Amino acid sequence: MSKTFTVRRALSAGIAAFAALAFAAACSNDSGDGGHDMDSMESESATDAEFNDADVTFAQMMIPHHEQAVDMAELAQGQAADAEVIALAGEIAAAQQPEIDQMTALLEDWGQPLEMEGHEGMSMGGMATEEQMTELAAAQGADFDKLFVELMIAHHEGAITMAEEHHAEGQNAEAAEIATAVIDTQTAEIATLQEIQARL
Repeated sequence: MSKTFTVRRALSAGIAAFAALAFAAACSNDSGDGGHDMDSMESESATDAEFNDADVTFAQMMIPHHEQAVDMAELAQGQAADAEVIALAGEIAAAQQPEIDQMTALLEDWGQPLEMEGHEGMSMGGMATEEQMTELAAAQGADFDKLFVELMIAHHEGAITMAEEHHAEGQNAEAAEIATAVIDTQTAEIATLQEIQARL
């Protein structure tokens, strides 16, 4: 075999190897770009699916619902006579104020208004009427205790219904966690309120 042929053969093999490596690198880059594009699409899809109308409605309606419960609980600190009513009222305020803050932050993150347009006409189950709140604010002692327990049971039942509706229609994970907390906490509080009501 001639020396010239050997050199040519080596050069040909080297060129072929280089071409193969270049082709593999190009394929790898194409695959990587495709993967990046896919990741971007998935990320955008996840962002689009972060919340839906049911999540927004839940937060917008539950905030004023919770705010009324906190107002009622604060009245109990100065007007209730029963020690268990006073203690439970404190627990209600302590549980619901952080949820108000959390739902407010969610709406702000979503770029949604804190209040639903025309929500005055919307039904927020269990909320006390203006007349009932006026009556509660004027009550003292045992009369306050009885009215507070009656109104708060109805109030909690309404909140649980709203939370259950969110579980059926909402999709945001954090809002779902709040709904679950509402159901669990307020179901237990209703049981306590009913026990208090039975002995008042």
